Amino acid sequence: MMMLSSSDLLRQMSPISLPDPHTIVRVSKQPVFDASGREVPFGNIFNERETIVVFIRHFFCGSCQAYVSQLASVHSEALERANKQLVIVGCGEFQAINAYAETTKFKGPIYTDPSRSLYRLLKLVDSNLKTTPAGQERKSYLYNLPFIRVLFGSLWSGPLKHPSLIGKQGNVSQLGGEFIFGPGDLCSYASRMEHTEDHVDVAELMHEAGVEYP
Repeated sequence: MMMLSSSDLLRQMSPISLPDPHTIVRVSKQPVFDASGREVPFGNIFNERETIVVFIRHFFCGSCQAYVSQLASVHSEALERANKQLVIVGCGEFQAINAYAETTKFKGPIYTDPSRSLYRLLKLVDSNLKTTPAGQERKSYLYNLPFIRVLFGSLWSGPLKHPSLIGKQGNVSQLGGEFIFGPGDLCSYASRMEHTEDHVDVAELMHEAGVEYP
């Protein structure tokens, strides 16, 4: 019988497949770091209430910055009414978090997983630099942003504006995704990026989470 490699298994896995209970337990124990470098077990973030977790690519990614800037428009009052929270997780060093929050105007919690253990456990693709496929409509957060503008925007807000963070942004070929975890070791929604411009539209994500938007 032919054995499949881990990359073959990942390609066969549906982008919306929920992580199994064993994986969620493992994920819950993995450390993430906040902007001060404090280590937090990932499960502590969603132990008490349902949490929308957005895994970005890297902290210099211009398209992810555009997406998180749109997430920043989700009203905190709407999250509170739904008893949900919205969290960002990157894969760079914690020193890049404050600059990322400043760039995107996102005021919610931002953590990072520099080991990318969470990314691997959740089967997030880690070797893809493709953009939106030909013939496929770009996501709403990129409608009015030509690729060249995204590219130069990411250069300006990243290495040019913050040269001390070069090398701390995270793996540039890492893709992200969106999950809804909690309360406790539960996961009710999953979407994994298949290319670099493939975050779930904010309106759709908030609908899945039961959060009023806009």
